[in-house]
Amino acid sequence: MNEYKENQNISYESLRPLQTTVLEKTPKVCLVRFSLSDYKPGEFKIPKSLLHKNSNNEVACKKCKKTEIKKTFTKILLPKTKVTTSSKAESTLQKSSVDVHAGNSKRQHVSTLDTVILSVDMEGSQDGESDEDSTSGLDDFSGLSPYEQKRLKNISENANFFASLQLSKSAARLREMITKRQPPEYKRKKPKKRENGTGCRRSMRLQHVDPLGVSLPETPTQPTVVEDENPLLPPGPLEMTPENRDDNSELFKGFLQTWAEMCKSSTNTEKELPSIKSYKANLGGMVISGDTVCKVTKGSILSMALHPSEIRTLVAAGAKSGQVGLWDVTHQPKEDGVYVFQPHSQPVSCLYFSPANPAHILSLSYDGTLRCGDFSKAVFEEVYRNERSSFSSFDFLAEDASTLIIGHWDGSMSLVDRRTPGTSYEKLVNSSMRKIRTVHVHPVHRQYFITAGLSDVHLYDARCLNPKGSQPLISLTEHTKSIASAYFSPLTGNRIVTTCADCTLRIFDSSHISSQIPLLTTITHNTITGRWLTRFQAVWDPKQEDCVIVGSMAHPRQVEIFHETGKQVHSFLDGECLVSVCSINAVHPTQYILAGGNSSGKIHVFMS
Repeated sequence: MNEYKENQNISYESLRPLQTTVLEKTPKVCLVRFSLSDYKPGEFKIPKSLLHKNSNNEVACKKCKKTEIKKTFTKILLPKTKVTTSSKAESTLQKSSVDVHAGNSKRQHVSTLDTVILSVDMEGSQDGESDEDSTSGLDDFSGLSPYEQKRLKNISENANFFASLQLSKSAARLREMITKRQPPEYKRKKPKKRENGTGCRRSMRLQHVDPLGVSLPETPTQPTVVEDENPLLPPGPLEMTPENRDDNSELFKGFLQTWAEMCKSSTNTEKELPSIKSYKANLGGMVISGDTVCKVTKGSILSMALHPSEIRTLVAAGAKSGQVGLWDVTHQPKEDGVYVFQPHSQPVSCLYFSPANPAHILSLSYDGTLRCGDFSKAVFEEVYRNERSSFSSFDFLAEDASTLIIGHWDGSMSLVDRRTPGTSYEKLVNSSMRKIRTVHVHPVHRQYFITAGLSDVHLYDARCLNPKGSQPLISLTEHTKSIASAYFSPLTGNRIVTTCADCTLRIFDSSHISSQIPLLTTITHNTITGRWLTRFQAVWDPKQEDCVIVGSMAHPRQVEIFHETGKQVHSFLDGECLVSVCSINAVHPTQYILAGGNSSGKIHVFMS
């Protein structure tokens, strides 16, 4: 803080002891526009107009002098004049000279006076010096202390040194060197076409010229016909012709005779359910061997069925390729007991032996057809056909297999009556579901059936179906992701098991069909099979209807059985014979036989 008092003493407030300087001459401040680019040592002069004195100004009151000097110091401390620089080097020089003045922060009063010296002419009011003498005041430091004189001399010498370096020119040359030159753009010249050139060589066949040089007549182009990958098979019955055998061989005739006789030897007598202890003991006696593993179909197995015969072990498998494979497990060698047929052009999603005649096998396909294989006639008869829709699942509404319920992929359903002469009677019903994956009928109260869709399970009454739209009696809404299947327990129908993509098996109590079906048990089970494996479908064991069988993703590969309480009962595994995931499984209704199919067409049979 600088103040000028009436006794012409300048006092300063700082951390150092107070120092006082007495001015013997009255200073006048001249503000001149100054540029370092035009500055040359010894040529700095102040205009005479600014140094012209007026006698009237010399005689002023002390108060006026005090006010004028305060304004002068304010202008010096806060300059408003702009210093123009022509380059970065000049700004550097200016900054260095200013830093020299401001470096000694503890002696601010000396720096301020030095700044004033550069632009102040010390005039005496009595001796009247001339203008030329005042301009030479830069070299005459008689009124300053020796330290201040030496300091100003160093500042002048440094300024001359930096001016001699010609930094502005060097900086300009560096900028020119650093500036990147853009490479010239080269335009690629397009090759000129040869008017009389032959171009690339071509064979005489492509030029339609014979070896003698005579042009050949142009052949009419025929439109190319794109063949359908899965063409629909013709309607009506199809002959039962095996793809892997000669249909006139003696083995095939014996095979047809064996399957035709199964309806006579099949037994369907009801037996009491064994205890859980004896059930576990019997499961432990079931083994697998190399003779009970065989490749039956081409492609993934999507559906399986075990013949109820107790004399021979007959397994049927529906494949993704539209094939239906039949395997007589008891026949040796095992390759001679396998027969493959092609009754469909698209995947076979559902397969059942007829409960009225076990010599009939019914197969449902995505191609919109339902066929019945009659081994006594060696023909696949057409039961129902709808080319406008794709079928997903079916089940028998009547015990004599005369009426069926068919689920469509688009969420609709069809009621089919086979008793109508000629073609079957059809009743198309729209449901509230967007998609239907499985359909299953209650084993006791056959007017009820259950459907599994995207993320919901609905229970319908077949007597209350409306062609325009049918609402379910009960909906099971506990599922969070898509559902692969839903099945009633095979004997009483008192339980429902569902397989969901949220890695959970759910068991519901359906003993009393009312407005609600409570959830009994949830079983955590890995159901994420991926893209290339068939989805898991948990099914009930008819011999012990409180246990469900489902495939597993665990290592080593196995097939697991769970009790309705959620406890694991048994695991079928074998490190040598079972090395793949069995997604689809079928259980014999009376014998301890389990058949599992994988995604490469192989069937694995565990039996006592």
